[in-house]
Amino acid sequence: QVQLVESGGGFVQTGGSLRLSCAASGRTFGSYRMGWFRQVPGKEREFVATISTSGGITNYADSVKGRFTISRDNAKSTGYLQMNSLKPEDTAVYYCAARAGGLYSIVPRAYDYWGQGTQVTVSS
Repeated sequence: QVQLVESGGGFVQTGGSLRLSCAASGRTFGSYRMGWFRQVPGKEREFVATISTSGGITNYADSVKGRFTISRDNAKSTGYLQMNSLKPEDTAVYYCAARAGGLYSIVPRAYDYWGQGTQVTVSS
């Protein structure tokens, strides 16, 4: 069982930056693939970024590539999403998720554990 708690969301102007954190409980954080997803009201949850168990391989949605960076610190059982050059269309609730076994996936239903979400609002 893994519990995830996001933090770091907030309100920022276009072009600004935010860093989201995802603190995980348990000692086996390093055995889980991590992902970040986002959702706006009335739309499905969409993939943002994912990182392998070791942190050596990352993948991004085209919409955030070059602006967002996913990382993790297994010693601290924490994952991160650095978001730069933010745009109004990045406004959403951001969720971190963990997938047991570590296999690659960008599909939300493939992830086993979810945080409660943190709101990111980018003003124009």
